[in-house]
Amino acid sequence: MSSSGARPETVAPGYTENKEVLVRRLHRIEGQVRGIERMLEEDRYCIDVLTQIAAVNTALESLAFRILDDHVNHCVAGALASGDEAEAAEKTTELLDAVHRFARVR
Repeated sequence: MSSSGARPETVAPGYTENKEVLVRRLHRIEGQVRGIERMLEEDRYCIDVLTQIAAVNTALESLAFRILDDHVNHCVAGALASGDEAEAAEKTTELLDAVHRFARVR
């Protein structure tokens, strides 16, 4: 990966074939967030708002793990199968960095 953070053009993202499913999930999450906004505007009960926030967090986490799973099964597995040690090391480091980011969230 270049220092700019751009992905190399030769590697297709692992979620390409599931993109529509992932985008639909993200749209549902967006709707949940808008619902929370309405709840706040309507002065809804705090616990109800917190319950909806927890639901959004769970939905985002589920989406993230789905994308992480695709990354492991496509990007990391492809790099390991290619025999290119540098590419395999890069993808492994990316994976570990992503896992560490999730671990810090807890």
